[in-house]
Amino acid sequence: MKCRFHWNTLSLADWHKKFATIRRSTLTQSYEYGLTMRRLKQQMPRFGLIEIEGAEAGLVQIQEIRILGGLIHVMTLDRGPLWFDGYGSADHLHAFAHEFRREFPRRPGRMLRFIPEGGTAEIFTQAGFRRRNVPGYQTIWLDVTRDEDKLRANLDKKWRNALAKAERSNLAIECDDTGKFLPWLLKTYQIDKAVRGYDGASPALITALCKNGGRCLVGKAVSGGQDIAAILLLLHGSSATYQIGWTSEEGRKRKTHNLLLWNAMLKLKERGITDFDLGGINEETPGLTTFKKGMGGDMVSLPGVFLLAPFC
Repeated sequence: MKCRFHWNTLSLADWHKKFATIRRSTLTQSYEYGLTMRRLKQQMPRFGLIEIEGAEAGLVQIQEIRILGGLIHVMTLDRGPLWFDGYGSADHLHAFAHEFRREFPRRPGRMLRFIPEGGTAEIFTQAGFRRRNVPGYQTIWLDVTRDEDKLRANLDKKWRNALAKAERSNLAIECDDTGKFLPWLLKTYQIDKAVRGYDGASPALITALCKNGGRCLVGKAVSGGQDIAAILLLLHGSSATYQIGWTSEEGRKRKTHNLLLWNAMLKLKERGITDFDLGGINEETPGLTTFKKGMGGDMVSLPGVFLLAPFC
């Protein structure tokens, strides 16, 4: 099966138009993410149209750093490629991996990291990539095209009961997609990260994503004039990613996150979003994993992290 890449041939309007047709598009493959990486980390994005047997089959974005005229060449491909309807089979991934390996062969000074969005480890090791001995990324995807009754019925019983409790607790939910709430949330999030010691995207990255054309949606829960919980979603194409969640002790007692995320799902439907990426889950955070599973989505495990190094 013949695969080809056409790099940087699409206009920005065409890229956005084609990207919007892809179900479960990932944040790290969005144009806004590429622009952000260029401005924050001097990584140059390369936007590719994938062709399979002469037909347009999908999109892929890679980030590059070239030093000393390209003698040092560092590349990353995170959570891609993304496929148009009718593509993305094992055969298509096999053709993609072999063409990617052929176009960027191993040589002194070249390092490549590849996190494929789908497929099996065998597809990529057979193409010459080496899999790192680390767990593959896991997330949960929600299909928000279903009607409201079906979305609610699909919630885990405990999750649905917690939502009902929050709905009865006289909370005010405020939503903002203009960036007005963002400085407050990022300051609160940064303090919370420092106090509780968890990992998460940097406020600088999130700020840059929202300023570089990214669409953000902040939901905030207010009780008695006090902010007690908030979430941040990033929208990309016809998909969205759950990026930040913060809650006070009062918000935790009142199950505020259930109400915030439920409200967010309905807001996403209003905006024509089809798929909601709930973000990473793992064994180290069992409570968060159980909470996200309770929303009734599909758990997805990626095949791993793959390397092409000068001497691998």
